[in-house]
Amino acid sequence: MSAPVGAIAPELQRYAALDQRLLAAVRGIHILSTVAWPASLEDRMIAAYGSGQFTLPEVTYTRPDLAVARAELEAIEREAGDDDPLGDYLRRTAESWRIAAEMLESVGTAGVTAPSIALYGKPGDLIPGSQRSNLDAAHYFVELSDELGADLLADDSSVDMSATVLRDELAKTLDDFFGAGVIKVEVDSELTAKAAAGATRIRLRDGTSFSEYDRHQLLAHEAFVHSLTALNGRQQPLLASLARTSPRVTATQEGLAVFAELMSGAIDIARLKRISLRILAIDMALNGADFVEVYRYFSDCGQSVADSFHSAQRVFRGVPLTGGAAFAKDNVYLSGLLTVHTFFRWAFKQQRMDLLRHLFAGKLTLHDVIALQPHFASGAILPPRWLPPWMQHVHGLAGKLAFSVFINGIHMNRVHGDELLQSV
Repeated sequence: MSAPVGAIAPELQRYAALDQRLLAAVRGIHILSTVAWPASLEDRMIAAYGSGQFTLPEVTYTRPDLAVARAELEAIEREAGDDDPLGDYLRRTAESWRIAAEMLESVGTAGVTAPSIALYGKPGDLIPGSQRSNLDAAHYFVELSDELGADLLADDSSVDMSATVLRDELAKTLDDFFGAGVIKVEVDSELTAKAAAGATRIRLRDGTSFSEYDRHQLLAHEAFVHSLTALNGRQQPLLASLARTSPRVTATQEGLAVFAELMSGAIDIARLKRISLRILAIDMALNGADFVEVYRYFSDCGQSVADSFHSAQRVFRGVPLTGGAAFAKDNVYLSGLLTVHTFFRWAFKQQRMDLLRHLFAGKLTLHDVIALQPHFASGAILPPRWLPPWMQHVHGLAGKLAFSVFINGIHMNRVHGDELLQSV
């Protein structure tokens, strides 16, 4: 929990007060639940699609009135200013919540598309430090997966376990790491997703089978990034908002979580393909493909009926299903991964491991980690209490980053197989 405003240095109390106003203003803004589809509709449509009856789902949304919240967020933006990195953080955060509010007030219309792109980017955006786009990267990983995937499916990771077995395994691991009961693991028969995680609770859908990769991904992605940064954010005395995922930190949070999968060996080529296919599907929808066409795309790429439906649904949350509109959130997983990976390599090259550790102090963007360094140095913002296991082994992380920094200079299009054979 954050400290009371009175316990904070006088010159910083203004920012702490604005931060509390920000949290109060956004209490009624719920992005994913506002654009979610009813489970009954999903079940009915999946059954219909499974029998070859392809009609556009009929989805209705409850459009929230967020005028009061928007007005308060606009006031916070004005009052925060940008004379200090704390004010800039609050201004940017308030702005992202205001854009999210505008997006939700357009739910059910194509008006969701533009603000969702403002928050999450679009497939054609360039990757930092590259002339290649997020779309280019998605095509690359899909093609690579198609070449390698068939040979990589039959391994020990395919062994399934029940939700109750996984619950017990996760609970023991998390109790050992965070302390008994800090994060609870529950089996939930009402959960529509396979798994869901918050700061202090991870839920698993009852009756679902989980693989070893699922277990590793839940630990690396959900527990040791999303939950961990939320718990570290709750330790912050100045900015309580560091415990909450604002729209502007989504790309960094998801990118960091997928990067954690990569660093801990918890990601497989099929997962990279799923992430990449969603980006290609967003691009299809923006260019006019309707829900059925996007569903068939996922199906043609090898996904099951249910998985294809849910994948298409993610693209069309909150927007018309007739094409030309999309909910862009799934754009952030691959672009975030590539940007976070670049940031880690850059920080290593600059010998700034402190920046990498500070990334886990709460829900921060890469920009925040650099801009807020004076307040980390002063102690106004605390370093993280917990770090993921792979971040605690500095020499191992440094070895991986050192290798990647050097190997990046080798241009694969100049490498010939016969040269490699002669050199061994």
